[in-house]
Amino acid sequence: MNNNAIITITNLRLRTFIGFNEEEKSKQQDIIINAEVHYPVNQMCLNDSVENALNYKMICKAIISHVENGNFLLLERLTSDVLGLCADHPSVNFAKVTIDKPHALRFADSVSLTLCYQAESGDRA
Repeated sequence: MNNNAIITITNLRLRTFIGFNEEEKSKQQDIIINAEVHYPVNQMCLNDSVENALNYKMICKAIISHVENGNFLLLERLTSDVLGLCADHPSVNFAKVTIDKPHALRFADSVSLTLCYQAESGDRA
């Protein structure tokens, strides 16, 4: 079977230090994370074999810990770090992360950045 399972984490709301202005360095801000992680489905997963499934709870906990304990100057760095956590499992063949920084611009709801990871063919199972 050559189909992908897609795990989606929707609107994970966290607070972190993000930005390079003095106020941003001293006060945590809200961010909203949306992530998509693709990995191959195999018959063992479809037969309820927990050992062969991707553990999205572990991914989410790693994201929460990294974001809430971090200090980031740029949205690009934060998004890249979160993408790395999503793509860290050997079976992940594609990941996409979008992070919104609400209230970053006066007349906009938010500013967001999206980054994607694509495994090279043959790199991952």
